[in-house]
Amino acid sequence: MPDTAAVIETDIPARLDRLPWTRFHTLIVVALGITWILDGLEVTLAGSIAGALQESPVLRFDAAEVGLVGTAYLIGAVTGAVLFGYLTDRFGRRKLFFVTLGLYLTATAATAFSWGFWSFALFRSLTGAGIGGEYTAINSAIQEFIPARFRGRTDLAINGSFWIGAALGAAGAVLFLQPGTLPPDWGWRAAFGIGAVLGLGILMLRRFLPESPRWLILHARPGEAEAVMEQIERRVVHATAALLPAPAGEFVSPRPRERRWREWCWRSCAIIRSAPCSASC
Repeated sequence: MPDTAAVIETDIPARLDRLPWTRFHTLIVVALGITWILDGLEVTLAGSIAGALQESPVLRFDAAEVGLVGTAYLIGAVTGAVLFGYLTDRFGRRKLFFVTLGLYLTATAATAFSWGFWSFALFRSLTGAGIGGEYTAINSAIQEFIPARFRGRTDLAINGSFWIGAALGAAGAVLFLQPGTLPPDWGWRAAFGIGAVLGLGILMLRRFLPESPRWLILHARPGEAEAVMEQIERRVVHATAALLPAPAGEFVSPRPRERRWREWCWRSCAIIRSAPCSASC
C-alpha cells in the first residue's frame, strides 16, 4: 500500500511535453480521435434513415417514434458521459478506451438487427452511451498524452473530424438507401454496419496504447508511471533516432485528499477550454 500522506515528486509531465511529434502521437490521434468521426456518422445516419424506418416492412415507425429514437440516442449520450466520466477517473483511461468503444460497436451492430420500436430505441440509447463515454475518456487522454505545444491544433483537428463522419454517413445513406440497391428492410440495417466496422478496426489499434502516466501519478502509482514513461520514450527515440532534450520543470503530485479536486480541475480545463490547466488548479 502506498503512503497516502506522502507527496510524490516527478518530472513525467515535463518529459511528456518535451517529446517531438512521432508516430506514437499520430497513433493516439487516430485511435482516440475516431470518436468524433463516429458521432458525425451516427448523427447523419439518424437523419438519413428516417424515411427508411417508416417504410420498413418490419418496423413501420411513425413520425413520433422516429423522433423518440433520436431522443433515446441523446439520453444515452448524456448518461454515458456522466457514468463513464466517473469510471475513467476511478479505473484508468486505458480500460475505458476498450469498454466505451466496445459498447458502441456492439450496440450499433445490434441496432441493425432491431425487430421493433423498443429494441431499436434501446440499442440507439446504448450506442449513444458508448459515444458519450468515449468523449469523456478520450478528451482526458488526449490532453494527457499530447505535448502542450501541439495540443491546441490537435484538438481543433480532432474535433473538426466530426464532418468526416458526417460525410461517411451521407455516403452510406446514398449507397445503401438508394431505391433498388437493397431490399426495403436491408438498406438501413446495412448502414449501421459502417460504424461497427470502423469501431472494430480502431479497437485493434487501441491495443498499442499505454495507460496515461499522468493518471498513474495522480493515483499514487509512480513506479508504473515511470515504466510507462520509459516505454513511450523508447518508442519516440526509436522513431526519431535522436536523443531527447532534458525535461524542463518538475511536478509535485497532490496528497490524496487534494488529488480528486486537482484531477477534476484538469479535466474541466481540458474539455471546456481545450487548454492546459491554470495554476489555480
